[in-house]
Amino acid sequence: MSVSMSLVQGGAAGGAPQGASAILAAAAPYYQPPAVPQDVQPDRPIGYGAFGVVWAVTDPRDGRRVALKKLPNVFQSLVSSKRVFRELKMLCFFKHENVLSALDILQPPHLDFFQEIYVITELLQSDLHKIIVSPQHLSADHIKVFLYQILRGLKYLHSARILHRDIKPGNLLVNSNCVLKICDFGLARVEEPDQAKHMTQEVVTQYYRAPEILMGARHYSSAVDVWSVGCIFGELLGRRILFQAQNPVQQLELITELLGTPTMEDMRHACEGARTHMLRRAPKPPSFSVLYTLSSHATHEAVHLLCQMLVFDPDKRISVTDALAHPYLDEGRLRYHSCMCKCCFTTSAGMRQYTADFEPSAGQPFDDLWERKLTSVQQVKEEMHKFIAEQLQTGRVPLCINPQSAAFKSFASSTVAHPSELPALASSMGMTAK
Repeated sequence: MSVSMSLVQGGAAGGAPQGASAILAAAAPYYQPPAVPQDVQPDRPIGYGAFGVVWAVTDPRDGRRVALKKLPNVFQSLVSSKRVFRELKMLCFFKHENVLSALDILQPPHLDFFQEIYVITELLQSDLHKIIVSPQHLSADHIKVFLYQILRGLKYLHSARILHRDIKPGNLLVNSNCVLKICDFGLARVEEPDQAKHMTQEVVTQYYRAPEILMGARHYSSAVDVWSVGCIFGELLGRRILFQAQNPVQQLELITELLGTPTMEDMRHACEGARTHMLRRAPKPPSFSVLYTLSSHATHEAVHLLCQMLVFDPDKRISVTDALAHPYLDEGRLRYHSCMCKCCFTTSAGMRQYTADFEPSAGQPFDDLWERKLTSVQQVKEEMHKFIAEQLQTGRVPLCINPQSAAFKSFASSTVAHPSELPALASSMGMTAK
């Protein structure tokens, strides 16, 4: 079985730029870059995340187009420096097809001048937000494959005890073959098992924020990511934001219009003020039938899975593992592993050899015990500098920033990136049995 899926026209240009045209440079003093063609794509900004700016650049060592994320002003406070260190460690920890990971880290300057971090990751041509808002056709097959990959990557993160806390279409990168990767871990953290410990509510873009956070819960779980995926699922079906409100109070109103007024038990994680506010309002019945009007793709199976994700009580919300077992995703799983994944392969005889584990978990949980040992900005700075140096001991020629680059001034001062091009979405997906 094979699948033909294409979202983006054109591929990345090969070859490394000559002279001072590239932001990246090889740090080895006698390194000679390979011969390059003349039609090289220029370095340019492509986006920005919770705490960094991302540019599309060319790796001078092999001419490969990659993404360069700049994390500026890292050491302004203990909280911010530990957060950046956590994100950096996560990017180096991840080993999963549907989760973005670090390919390289740029060689840092001497510790006294160490202020910024530069991380290289794979470059993907688009993201799910650009695809959703485009006028191009989005088939039921696309939706199933995208949703399958989101949940597959999220299962890996949750098995490592990591909460992403900012799952939204713009943080789901997509390449020309429809392979999807979860990115931007600036707000991610390890799940807190102690429910007595408070967790910040300043997380998750409002449209995708779970009701327990909207209602002031001081502690929450991986269920907040599942709610966000449910919102994205509805957005894929309807090609519009499911709960688009002006403020958090109105956001909660839109949620209750669909789910109905929650019971006292459903609100047990909420703060007292939020519960009181909710009980003062006239009770509303659920109106799940409106989900069928999202589009012709909102079948009984789709709506059934969506309703299990959009549950007010986080303890009753479906888990990522159970969501992956839902029959709605059977076709998405089959299509993904038929020709898109790297965990399965086709033999010389044309037979597809499938992996024994379609949705692997992390080999071990992500360790955050090191954070408790760091009590000053200087400590974090020294440990991060040491960590990057250890990552660079791979035998590859290290990279550094090229201040002679034509784009260097723009890159050095960039805080908000320019919008990138809209992707070209294929009108159909083909499937043939083998």
